[in-house]
Amino acid sequence: MVETNMTTHDRETEIKALLTKQKATAFREAYLDLHVYEQAQIFVDLDKTQRARLYRYLTPEEVGDMFNAIEEEPQDVVGYFKEMPLKYAGEVIYEMYTDNAVDILAYADPQDLNEYLHHVPQEAANEIREMLHYEDKTAGAIMSTEYVAITANQTVRSALQVVKKEALDAETIYYIYVIEDENKLQGVLTLRDLLTNDDDVLISDLMNTPVMSVRVDEDQAEVAQTIRDYNFLALPVTDFDDTLIGIINVDDIIDVIDEESAEDYSGFAGVDVENTPANPFRAAWSRLPWSLGLLILGLATAVVIEHYQALIQDDSTLIIFIAMIMGAAGNAGTQSLAVAARRLTNKEDESESFGKLILAEVWAGLLVGLASGLVFALIAGWWQHNYLLGLVLGLALMLSIATANLLGCLVPWGLDRIGIDSSVVPGALIATVSDVSSVILYFGLVQVFLRWMV
Repeated sequence: MVETNMTTHDRETEIKALLTKQKATAFREAYLDLHVYEQAQIFVDLDKTQRARLYRYLTPEEVGDMFNAIEEEPQDVVGYFKEMPLKYAGEVIYEMYTDNAVDILAYADPQDLNEYLHHVPQEAANEIREMLHYEDKTAGAIMSTEYVAITANQTVRSALQVVKKEALDAETIYYIYVIEDENKLQGVLTLRDLLTNDDDVLISDLMNTPVMSVRVDEDQAEVAQTIRDYNFLALPVTDFDDTLIGIINVDDIIDVIDEESAEDYSGFAGVDVENTPANPFRAAWSRLPWSLGLLILGLATAVVIEHYQALIQDDSTLIIFIAMIMGAAGNAGTQSLAVAARRLTNKEDESESFGKLILAEVWAGLLVGLASGLVFALIAGWWQHNYLLGLVLGLALMLSIATANLLGCLVPWGLDRIGIDSSVVPGALIATVSDVSSVILYFGLVQVFLRWMV
C-alpha cells in the first residue's frame, strides 16, 4: 500500500471533524502526531466549542507544549486562558516555559493573573511574578529560568546525572552552567565536554572561564547582537551581584530580531506593519497623523514655489523640471537615511566616527549628483535648446542630491543625540524635507543665472 502525505489543510479538516464528532481517542492520536508548530497553527483556527473539547481531551502538559509554539500576539493568546477551567489554566501555565508564559501573562487582567497563579506551584508563581516586573525589551523580560546548573566540585559522572534529571524541564541542555555559593555564575561547559571526557574528571578542570553573560537590564537588541557576534546558542543572564537568574536562548533572539526588524520597517514607513487593522477606517485613522504632518510640512514647498511665482510666469518652462529634481533628491535622502539609521543601531561600527559617515554620504551625493546632473544637463539642454538652462538644472540636481544625503544623515543623528530612536524616522519625512531644500536650491540657482538664460 502506498502511503500518501496529507496536506496541512487535510489534517486540519480531519482534526476539526474529530472534535465535532467528539472522537477523543482518534483526535488525540491525529493531533499529537503533528509537530507542535502544526498543532498551534490548527489550534488558533478552532472555534470556541472545538477548543473547549480540546482542553478536555488533552493534558495540561500537552497544551502547554503547544502554547510554547503559538505565534499569535500575546494579547490575543491570553484570552484562551479565560476559556479554560482555572485549575487547568494554571497547570497549562506551569507546563509552559517561563519566558513564554510571562510574555502572555503580561497582558492578563490583574484579577485573572492572581487566579491563574493560585493554581501554579508557589515557587513557579513567585518566579513568574518576579519576571513580570522586568522592564519590557530587556534581557530579564525575554530570559528563561529553565537551565541546567552544576557545581565545580562535581565529576563528569555526577554532572551527567544532573543533566538527565533536569533535561525534560530545561529549555536547552547544550550549555551547562557552573555555579558556586548563592548561585554565583562561575563557569560554563557544553554537553559535548561532558560526553567526551572520562567520568571521574572534575568539572573544575573542564569548565570555561570567564563566562560571557548579560545583565538583567541590558537591552534586548544588545543581547541579540552579542549572540549573533559569538554564535552562541544561549547566553546566561545575571543580576547586579553576578547571580545566575536565567538564560536567553537563540530562539528567543530570533523573535527579538524579527520584532526589531518590524519596528524598523514600521518607523521607516510611518505605519505599524505588524498591526494593520482589517477595518479600513481604523487603518486610515492610524496613518492619518503622519499623513497630515507631512502634508503640512509639504506646504513649505508650495510657499517656496509661490515666492518664485513671478519667475515662473516669465518662463513657464521652469516648472517642467521641478518634479524630476524633487524626486531624485527624495530618493537620495531616503537611501542616506537607511544607511545612517543602520549605522546608528549597529554597535559594531561604534569605533568609526559618525562624522566620517556624514562626510562619505555628502561625497557620495556629490558624485552621484555630478553624474546624474551631467546626464540631466545634456538631455534638458538638447530638449529645450538651451544648454545654459541644462547646466543650471544639472547643478541644481547635484546640489539637491548632496543636500538630501546630508539631511538623511543629520536627522537620525540629531534624534539619536537627544535620545530618540532613529529607526522611527519615516522615509517620507526625509523625502518631504528634501523636496523643500531642492526647490529652494533650484529656484535660487535659476534666479542667479537668469540674466544669462534669457
